[in-house]
Amino acid sequence: MSKPFAYAMVEVLGAANAVIVVDQMLKTASLEVASRETSCGGHTTVVLQGDVSACKAAVDAVKDGAACDVVAAYVVSGPSDELIRIIENTGLRKKK
Repeated sequence: MSKPFAYAMVEVLGAANAVIVVDQMLKTASLEVASRETSCGGHTTVVLQGDVSACKAAVDAVKDGAACDVVAAYVVSGPSDELIRIIENTGLRKKK
């Protein structure tokens, strides 16, 4: 996917909870994992990409029924080129 139509971003506490949330989101909608970032205190933010409706469905699914506490969850539709660059350069970096 060259330029995603939307990003689905979810922040949870703990890497294991991030895996659970990503699994639930991928089972809910057709998305691709774009990035993962862990910060101080164990907060993990995962970013998935796809079309707007898929991102909204996945975010709603984890807001309404995640197996863990969700710190934040949101959809960024039509991301700017700068945001795309930031997402691509953080978290899960693709090895060449």
